[in-house]
Amino acid sequence: MCLGVPARIIAIADAGRRLAIVDILGERREVDLSCIAEPGEALSDQVGRWVLVHLGFALSRVEEADARVTLDLLRQIDEAEAGKGHLKASLLA
Repeated sequence: MCLGVPARIIAIADAGRRLAIVDILGERREVDLSCIAEPGEALSDQVGRWVLVHLGFALSRVEEADARVTLDLLRQIDEAEAGKGHLKASLLA
């Protein structure tokens, strides 16, 4: 099963390559913004926005409220099934 995970863009790592740093459950990862970047739009405008990340790509923008609900549900599933900490390791592998 494929799973997109909500993440908040915290910085632009390389504007030329359309790479950003995102925060996913307290972990920082580099992701590609090519799928969401509009032509002519400054990538710096993306900082602070929430995106859905899958396999290192930001696939779509999401609203912060929706992202937080999804992350909360993922945490609840993790606690019910595997115990704390397992979710982060599996999502960020």
